[in-house]
Amino acid sequence: MPPSPFDAQAARHYAEGPPRQVPGFTSLHRMMNLLLAETVPDDAHVLVLGAGGGLELKAMADFRPGWRFSGVDPSADMLQLARQITAEHATRIDLTEGYIDAAPEGPFAAATSLLTFHFIPRDQRLETLRQIRRRLKPGAPFILAHISFPQTEPERSTWIARHVAYGQADDVDPTVAAKAREAIGTRLTILAPEEEEAMLSEAGFSNISLFYAAFSFRGWVAYAE
Repeated sequence: MPPSPFDAQAARHYAEGPPRQVPGFTSLHRMMNLLLAETVPDDAHVLVLGAGGGLELKAMADFRPGWRFSGVDPSADMLQLARQITAEHATRIDLTEGYIDAAPEGPFAAATSLLTFHFIPRDQRLETLRQIRRRLKPGAPFILAHISFPQTEPERSTWIARHVAYGQADDVDPTVAAKAREAIGTRLTILAPEEEEAMLSEAGFSNISLFYAAFSFRGWVAYAE
């Protein structure tokens, strides 16, 4: 996989980003927690892929005092930020630097990955999903949410422009906006929603449901077969 895009400078400002760039960010965390709580026991061990930053971890740890977490992320700087943000829950959280192959084997009662998969190259997406699946107990839920919109033109270009516009200030310099559109279109791996669901199914997940759709973002809950 490529190096993490989150260096020390990006990590310092990360906590400000998602609440501004992701519609309904706080509500996404609440929906995640409610979906997990439907089937996950109070003493569950949860795998978190893309745990750097700590916002997702903190939301779950605040929600259930008995849940334990194993988080993995390729950025040491982002993991350090996660430790700071989740300091009050430190005894319940283990963090590992690396990708999914560096994660503990489990088996886990649940897994989550928010705002992470659009950084994973297409040719590694299916294998990443399969590695998550084999670390889960049968029937365990998996919460997945990231950028996803149609990849045919002109829809793709329209959605890239919408995504950038939502996360930018109204008075942003047009040159800056143009560079942001180019970056989104070339540096991220964005798949159409139907391809996302097909990959989840191929990786061994079933009962796949879209639970979150907000502008350029989608979120699914699926269950390990």
